[in-house]
Parts: sequence; C-alpha cells; structure tokens
Amino acid sequence: MERPQNCILVIFGASGDLTRRKLLPALFALYLKNLLPTDFAILGASRSQYTDDAFREHITKNLQEFSKSTFEPDAIHDFLTHLYYQAVDTADASTFEALKNRLAELDDTHHTSRNFLYYLSTPPSLYEKISSSLGAQGLQKEGDGQGWKRIIIEKPFGYNLESAQELNKKLQQVFSEKQIYRIDHYLGKESVQNIMVFRFANRIFEPIWNQNYIDHVEVTTSEFIGIEERGRYYEGAGALRDMLQNHMLQVVATVAMEPPVVFEPDAVRNEMVKIFQALRPLKAAEIATQVVRGQYMASEFEEMKFKGYREETNVAPDSQTETYVAMKFFIDNWRWGGVPFYLRVGKRLPTRVTEAVIHFKRTPHHLFQRENMAHCGCNQLIIRIQPNEGITLRYGMKYPGSGFRVEDVNMNFRYSDLADVYKPEAYERLLHDAMLGDATLYARADGVEACWKFVMPILNAWENDPENRLHGYRAGTWGPEQAMDLFDADHDDWHYPCSNLIDSGEDCHL
Repeated sequence: MERPQNCILVIFGASGDLTRRKLLPALFALYLKNLLPTDFAILGASRSQYTDDAFREHITKNLQEFSKSTFEPDAIHDFLTHLYYQAVDTADASTFEALKNRLAELDDTHHTSRNFLYYLSTPPSLYEKISSSLGAQGLQKEGDGQGWKRIIIEKPFGYNLESAQELNKKLQQVFSEKQIYRIDHYLGKESVQNIMVFRFANRIFEPIWNQNYIDHVEVTTSEFIGIEERGRYYEGAGALRDMLQNHMLQVVATVAMEPPVVFEPDAVRNEMVKIFQALRPLKAAEIATQVVRGQYMASEFEEMKFKGYREETNVAPDSQTETYVAMKFFIDNWRWGGVPFYLRVGKRLPTRVTEAVIHFKRTPHHLFQRENMAHCGCNQLIIRIQPNEGITLRYGMKYPGSGFRVEDVNMNFRYSDLADVYKPEAYERLLHDAMLGDATLYARADGVEACWKFVMPILNAWENDPENRLHGYRAGTWGPEQAMDLFDADHDDWHYPCSNLIDSGEDCHL
C-alpha cells in the first residue's frame, strides 16, 4: 500500500475515549506496517494540561490496553517520539494562535511541507467553533507552498435536516468540500468494502442483481447490549438518528448502487448519492404501517436480568425514545423498481450482528413441491458485516436417499479462514485514506442531506402524530411483534441470524 506524504495529524479531543480506544491504536498499527509517512507528527489537543512527556506516558498505557498490534518496546518508543501535545481551549481564541505556532515548529522538525490533517474527536457542538478558529488563524489555507489541509468530523452530522444543512454551510465557509472528510466507520469495515468487490469484480452476479430476480433485501443491525452509560446522549438521539440515518443507509447504498465508471472517490460517491436521492419518500399516512418503533423493557434472559430502557441512568421515566426501528421502503429506479427493502436496528436483541440478506425470487414452478412442503424454492445471499465476517449463499440440494427431498445448504466464505491475512480495523483504513486524500469511503455533504430528507418525515410523525405508537419489547427478544406485519406475504419473515454466520433461527444468541 502507498505511504502518504509527510504530514501532521492534529487530534482535537486527544484526552477523550475515542482517541485512546480507536485513533491512536489505529495509528500505531499503521506505523508498525510502515503505512504512515516517512516523517510525521501527531499533535494531541484538548483542554487537559499535559506536557509532551506526560501525554506520551498516558498514551503508552492506553496502547498497552487497547492496541491489537504486537506490543514491542522499541517500536512503541519510536512511535512516541512523533507524539506531542498542545493545550487548546475552544473558548479561548488565543490558544489557537499558540497552536499555529506549535504547528510551525513541528513542520520544521518533521519536514511536513505544511500538510495538516485535523481530526475533530469532540462533541458535535464544537465542530463549527473549532473550524472557524482554525480559519481565523489561516490554518485551512492551501496552495502557494501552504501544503494540503483536511478536516475529519465524526457523526452525528447534524441532529436533523436543518442542523445538517447549517453545519455543512458553516464548515464550507472555512474549508472547501474537498477538504472535509465525514467519517462513518461502517464504510471502513472490510466486509462493507467487500460488497463492492463482490458485486463489481464478479460478472456472474450482475445479471441477477435487479428487480427481475431479487424479491426483497433486508439489512439488520442487532446489538445485544443496551445503551450502557450513554443515556444522556441516547435520549437526544434514539436508534433512528444514531444508526439508521447514517450507518444502515450507507450499507443500503453499497448494496444497491450502480457500478461507477471508474473506482475513484467522486465516481463512487456519485452513485451512492443517487441511491439516497432515489429513496421513495414516506407519506404521513404510510409511516404508521411501514415503520415500527420500539423500546426495550425489563426481562430475564438465560438467568440474566436486564433493566428496561426507562430504568437506565440519565433516561426519563416516561421516555419516548426508540431503541428499535424496523421499516419497509422502496428505491425508485430501474434496477430496484418494486423491490421492498427492510431495515431493522435495535438494542437488547438476542445477538450482536450486522448483515445484509438478498432474498431471491422463488422458482417459477415448484417442481419438487409434493415432497418438499417446507422448502420454498428461494435462495438467500447473506453478507455478514460483523461479527464473523463473510458471505453465505443458500441454495437447495437433494437430500441423500430415495425420492427428491430438497434441503437448504450453505456455500460459505469467512474472513477467519484467511488465517495468515491481517484484517485492519476500520479506523486504520479511514485514517490512511484521509492522509492519502482518498475520500471514497467518506460521506459527502449532498449524501448526508439526502439521508436526512428521507428520515425527517418519520421523525416529524413520531413527534406530532399520536397514532405512531412506541411498542415495548422484552430485552433479549427480536423486537416488537408488529415488525413482522411489515411483510406482505404470509410466508415472509425476518431472517434471524446467529453470531456464527452459518446458523439462523429465532433462538440465536451469543
């Protein structure tokens, strides 16, 4: 893989959880694989007061705890020589002048040609303030020997359509769109990227990847855990804002997009945005029948007791926040006309899994129906994103013996079978791409706004229409029973995944 140009990575929120758990372990992994620049600097920035040495000592402990790479004393020592710290208070503009001076010093030391990458690992409320403060110091300028400047922001990209548009407007007043990298770590997962390779590198699938052969598409993100200690955040977000509006729609676009003309950032993202723009808007009258929202209740599951959502810390006792969403929708274009898409996301479900399931149409004539009343004659392609990443194709085969009894069997590929191949974490790929200037796996402003336009009618209906009920479901189950009513045919139901990819069934759990 290509090594980026020399640069300085500035991490705002350097003392936070994301930095210690994900960002610096990912950078250390890239360093061990010689995928960082020949010379570079990592400058931590936050309100905490650290010297360079104190920050390095703090990070050493974090790498020992969270790094999945082999911990080698010499390697960690060499890596830490590139690590620095600068106290920055977003409420004090003068600290950004000090930051500018520190960057100039590090630029001279590490010969980075003023190539700066800013990572905003901070609350979203600080995005606008940090970007404008950088702009006030001219730290966003490119050209005339200024090097390149890029800024990475974490989701959520706004709280609703209006705030997303306002955030984009404020960011673009300082940075150009090509300098802005909106990170969605789902796009950094190998298994999500493999969907594009699976589709576009293999000709055998393209002729059947359309409404002529596909009956419906299903995407599930199931979490076994509850909200943990995130009650204050989750009360203002809910499952739709936290997961469906971003992560899950990105997976849908990856499954449904047209082949790009070339595999370059703008070409790929153009096709993904076309999918977001083709999402059929849900009318107010349809939301009650095509969207189901739920909230987990207290239960006992396999000798474990779980609190209900309203009993969690920092959650209102009469909270109407959803921890589960299931929905049915359509993509209005030639490839997918008439094909229903089903999304399901929830907490306190039986297992942790994210997957896309392509349900192919049944055979036009059930030749072996008399001996196979249980066999429906339909095939499934299961693309597992996490855990136990892989792909399974289900098809019918003759069961040994007399007659023509048909049983479903699996043809499997699992990443775990590649024992000698290193599978990078999502943040490794995304950080490396940002340093290279490759925005293929990053969200673009028009795509973010198109996703918000699609979900806003749902949010408005939940807020204003009492007919859109919040359904309870017991922790450890697959959500409200009403989610099954989204399917038209009596024989259709959700796919119930197990964590091991191969098995399935309603009783699957970790």
